[in-house]
Amino acid sequence: MTDGARAGAWALALDHREVEDLFGRIEALPPGDKDRKVYADRATIELVRHSVAEEEYLYPAVREHLPDGDALADREIEDHSTAEQIMKDLESCEAGDAEFDRLVGQLMSDVRAHIADEEGNLFPRLRTACTPEALDELGDKVRRAKKTAPTRPHPSAPDTPPANKLMAPGAGLVDRMRDALSGRGMGA
Repeated sequence: MTDGARAGAWALALDHREVEDLFGRIEALPPGDKDRKVYADRATIELVRHSVAEEEYLYPAVREHLPDGDALADREIEDHSTAEQIMKDLESCEAGDAEFDRLVGQLMSDVRAHIADEEGNLFPRLRTACTPEALDELGDKVRRAKKTAPTRPHPSAPDTPPANKLMAPGAGLVDRMRDALSGRGMGA
């Protein structure tokens, strides 16, 4: 496998490590610490960008290259929908709220299970089914999609092409403007 193909194949797994690092930072702080909210916001930003990129490019590739790809992609998208609703609910909570601890705990549990499934099942199967060049191209598409993806959960937004590819950049622009004005995702 070429270095480029390896980088493409691991682009999403690197995102998983970043999210796990943020979860670890949340867990290391005592309940009620204001930085738990800062890290939760950062995790939400990364998870939303990551999910949008997967829905735009990874899951269509899964549908195309794996014999049971439709069922796998549908299950992964359902996982995203559940996590997105939790993140939406989490937005209105402060670190000192009892609901914050419950929601962030549920999000971490659900996302960790999703990551384990993707890395243990989906990614290896896709690496076997695709050429290194196809994986490299997929990694490039994912990285580009993340640059314009939304940073806030939009549970009612479309999650399959072509509608998601049309809506995501506009929502992403608005989200990044809101983040800049509010300072969301900064600090700690």
